Amino acid sequence: MRRSTLVLALFAVSGCGTIIHGTMQNIGLSSTPTNARVWVDNQALGNTPTIVKLSRKDNHIIRMELAGYQPFEATITRSVSGWVVGNLVFGGLVGLAVDAISGGLYKLTPDQVAGQLAKQSASVQRVGNGLFVTVVLRPDATWQRVGTLARE
Repeated sequence: MRRSTLVLALFAVSGCGTIIHGTMQNIGLSSTPTNARVWVDNQALGNTPTIVKLSRKDNHIIRMELAGYQPFEATITRSVSGWVVGNLVFGGLVGLAVDAISGGLYKLTPDQVAGQLAKQSASVQRVGNGLFVTVVLRPDATWQRVGTLARE
């Protein structure tokens, strides 16, 4: 009887933050232009606009991709929630420990990500000893000419 009372008491006083806002958080994702493919932590999760449910205990990498546009990346970071004080008052150290382990102690920021995808343009990349040039068939009128390719 004593053991079950102790277990019930531990559950009653633990997890204040977890009870208040849970271990997952909704994050709104949008892009300009819309319909970009959304990747969260290298996992495809649909197209923009969308709402994804993310674990509060981890940081997350958001990537948006759309053909003809440069990819957009953002980081969602965790920080300690303001509920930590209430957790100490109502849940004590046990509640604080439970929420720290489960992730209920944290909040994710930002809670909205609006990706601005830039039109893809010509680019030059150096990889090892090689030089890679990306060429497009229809250049943008605002681009500056840096050279011309000619046949020998």
